[in-house]
Amino acid sequence: MATVAENIVRTLRTNGIDRVYGIPGDSLNGFTDALRKDGSIRWVHVRHEESAAFAAAADAAVTGDLAVVAGSCGPGNLHLINGLFDANRSRVPVLAIAAHIPTNEIGTGYFQETHPQELFRECSVYVEYVADPVQMPRLLEIAMRTAIEERGVAVLVIPGEVALAEIERDRATLIERTQPVVVPSPAELEKTAELLNAAKKVTILAGAGVEGAHDEVVALADRLGAPIVHALRGKEFIEYDNPFDVGMTGLLGFASGYRAMESADTLLVLGSDFPYEQFYPEGATTIQVDIRGSQLGKRHPLDLGLVGDVRATVDALLPRLAEQTDRSHLDDAVAHYRKTRAKLDELAVPAKGGKPIHPQYLARLLDEHASADAVFTADVGSPTVWAARYLTMNGRRRLIGSFTHGSMANALLHGIGAQTAQPDRQVVALAGDGGLAMMLGELITLTQNRLPVKTIVVNNSSLNFVELEMKAAGFVTYATDLDNPNFAAVAEALGIFARRVERSEDLPQAVAEVLAHDGPALLDVVTERQELSMPPAVTAEQVKGFALYAIRTVMSGRGDELLDLARANWRQLF
Repeated sequence: MATVAENIVRTLRTNGIDRVYGIPGDSLNGFTDALRKDGSIRWVHVRHEESAAFAAAADAAVTGDLAVVAGSCGPGNLHLINGLFDANRSRVPVLAIAAHIPTNEIGTGYFQETHPQELFRECSVYVEYVADPVQMPRLLEIAMRTAIEERGVAVLVIPGEVALAEIERDRATLIERTQPVVVPSPAELEKTAELLNAAKKVTILAGAGVEGAHDEVVALADRLGAPIVHALRGKEFIEYDNPFDVGMTGLLGFASGYRAMESADTLLVLGSDFPYEQFYPEGATTIQVDIRGSQLGKRHPLDLGLVGDVRATVDALLPRLAEQTDRSHLDDAVAHYRKTRAKLDELAVPAKGGKPIHPQYLARLLDEHASADAVFTADVGSPTVWAARYLTMNGRRRLIGSFTHGSMANALLHGIGAQTAQPDRQVVALAGDGGLAMMLGELITLTQNRLPVKTIVVNNSSLNFVELEMKAAGFVTYATDLDNPNFAAVAEALGIFARRVERSEDLPQAVAEVLAHDGPALLDVVTERQELSMPPAVTAEQVKGFALYAIRTVMSGRGDELLDLARANWRQLF
C-alpha cells in the first residue's frame, strides 16, 4: 500500500503540480523520498525556507495556479511564516506542508517542538493537524480546495511518522477551480446607477480586483467621463491602453492621482483594498465594489457597498448609466496627469558632474530595455517607488512585490519563484541593497537551479526609505547606514555574470548587457542616497517633520547631510 506521503505526491501530480519549494529535513524524509521515487515533481532547493515561501507566492501570482512549499519540523517550517503571510495577504493560492515532531512527543518540550497549527493560523485560510493516516487524503483535498477557492494559504501539519504510515484510501482527486459569476442584485445596480447618473465629477479608484476587467472599466470611465486612479496593485491591470489613466495615489503615487480623487464629488472604488484613509476624499459620495463583502467600508465610510466581480458588475451596470456629456472633470484630470508625468520623466535623466546615479534614471533604462513580457519584482521601499513611477505596464508585463505585507528582501525571492514557474520569460528583480544583503545567500539558489533572474541592486548604502520616513517625522537619521561590499564582485564569486556602475554614462550599456545575458546576472548600481521620493501631497505634519529633522541634524553636527540633501533634490524642489 502507498504511504500518506506517496499519496500526497500522487495527488499533487494529478493536479498538474510539477515543483515544490523547500529545504529537506529528517521530519520531511517521507515526503522528499516520495518525490524522489515519483520523479515527476521537481524539488526546488533554496537556501532559506522564507525564500521558498516567497518563491511559491510569486509562482502562484504569475501562473494563477496552486503552488506548493514544504518545511521540516520546528524552526524549518517557522521560517516559512513571513513568506506565507505575504502569499496570504496577496491572495494567491499556496499549499504548505509543515512537518511536525513525532506524535507521541507532542506536549513534552521535545527537540524542535512548536505548535505549527497555532503559529500558522494568522497567515492562512486553512490550517489543520494530521494526527492519524485515516484523515488523509480528505484533509489534503480540503486544504487544496480552500487555498484555490479562497485564494490564500492552506497549511497541513504532518508528523514524520504519519507521512510514512500506510494510507487506507489511496485516491488522487483533481481539484478544479470553480468559475462563479457574482453580480449585485438588480435593486443594488439601480441604486448605483442613480448615484452615478446624478454625479457631476466621478473618479474611479481601481485596484487588483480589476484584473481581467480592463476593457470594461475603460468603457465605464468613458461613459461616466471619469478619470481612473489606480492603487499600486492595480497598476499592471489598468494602467496600459487607458486614455483615462491619471496615475497612482498614495504615498508612492502622483500628484495627479491624488488631485483627481480630491476633486471628485463621487468616488467609485473597484476591487481595491487601498489602505491609506488620508488619501480618500472627504465629503464625496463613495461606492465600493468588491468580491468579498467583508472588505466593504473597511478603509473609508461608504454610501453604497456592492458584492460582485468587477467585470460582471460593470457589464451589468453599463446599460443603466447615462452618457456624461460634461467631461471637464476628466479633461482637467488628464491634463494635470500629463504635466505631472512630464515632471516625473524630467527627473529620470543622467546625473551631472560625475555625481551618484539618479535611481529614476536606472528605472527608466530598465523600462526601456526589458522585454515586452518581463516580470518585474521589486523590494519594499525605494525600489517599489521607482518601479511604480517608471515601469510601464502593457497588459503582458507583470509587477510583483510584497505590496500588502510589506516585507524586506522580497524581490530576489519572488524572482526565484517567477523564473521557476516561467523559465523562458525575462524576470527582473529590482532589489534594495538592504534587502539583497538580508537574503544574499539566495544568489546561490539562482546558480544551483540555473535560474536566469536579472538582479538589479539599487545601492545607496542605506535603508533609504526608512531614512525618508525618519526625516518626514522629524528624526535625525540613525542606524540606517549600510557598509556594503561590491555586490558585483560577490556575484561573480558565486558564478554570476555581474557589472558594477558608478557613473551615469556607463549605465545604459551595463543595463543592456545584464538584461541580455543568457543566465543569472547582477547589476550593482551606486545611486544617490539623498534622492527624495516626493509624495503626491505634502502635509503640514510632514513639513513640520522635515523642519525638525533639519534643525536636529544641524544641532547634532551633521549639517553636511542637509547640503547633500539640497544638492540631490534641487531639481525636484525648484
